[in-house]
Amino acid sequence: MEPTELRGKLSGVIAFPITPFKSDLSLDVEGLQENLAKLLAHPICAVVAAGGTGEMYSLTPAEHLEVIQTTVQATQGRVPVIAGVGFNQQLATENARAAADAGADGILAFPPYYPQADDEGMLAYYRAIADATRLGLFIYSRDWANFSPAMVERLTSIPKLIAWKDGQGDIRRYQAIINRVGDRLHWIGGAGDDMVPAYYSIGIRTYTSSIATVAPRLSLRLHELAANGCYDELTSLMKTSVIPLYAIRARRKGYEVSTMKALMDMAGLHGGPVRPPLVDVAAAEKEELGSILETWKPFLD
Repeated sequence: MEPTELRGKLSGVIAFPITPFKSDLSLDVEGLQENLAKLLAHPICAVVAAGGTGEMYSLTPAEHLEVIQTTVQATQGRVPVIAGVGFNQQLATENARAAADAGADGILAFPPYYPQADDEGMLAYYRAIADATRLGLFIYSRDWANFSPAMVERLTSIPKLIAWKDGQGDIRRYQAIINRVGDRLHWIGGAGDDMVPAYYSIGIRTYTSSIATVAPRLSLRLHELAANGCYDELTSLMKTSVIPLYAIRARRKGYEVSTMKALMDMAGLHGGPVRPPLVDVAAAEKEELGSILETWKPFLD
């Protein structure tokens, strides 16, 4: 898929599936296939394979490729597949090339392992990933990859860069970036489903959802309500079904993945354990998650 064609398909909900593991922490490919089949029954606009929610950093290169291949086979061209890459320049470019060969439609570049790198080094890192394939590039601004509006403008000199995924949740800075760069990039809300009202208030109409891995209809409803300015219903839904989840997710490092895997298992899907250094959700917290899942019933298949 050409970068401009991919950009034209980015409207609505981008799903971030988890990567299911078996009890021995091996990759559960069959479980991933079943999860994707249920997810793809809904009108999401794209799928990120081996992203943050998909525990990209815990996968071997061979497992990373298998997740990409499985996702491409499951989608059968119905929606774009965006492959997460990162670690360092060498691994990111190798994984990007392998993902492109496997049929991925775009590349989502995570920050490199080295925190607080110089701007020149970061520009070189993203440019190398873009040059590795013919695919459109997304930059994921998260953790220490927190750029000024001027630096984002410099990054737009990368020809294949088509989209920016915000993982900071700093609406003031994101608004300033958008104001400076304009329509040179497609802007994505990427810090969480709980940020939908804030993102959509500044004109964004695409967001990445981890809730979609369990309840895609809920994610789609959040998009629909926010895009159409139905603020009373949106606020109510956020209060009952989204913000309580994010309160649990914030309790421990890695819970943004662990909670979603626990909810997958509770919903009859395939989640399984997380790989260290992430930790699984505590038993008492599973009861809290069960209560949240009850509020999702109208949105579950």
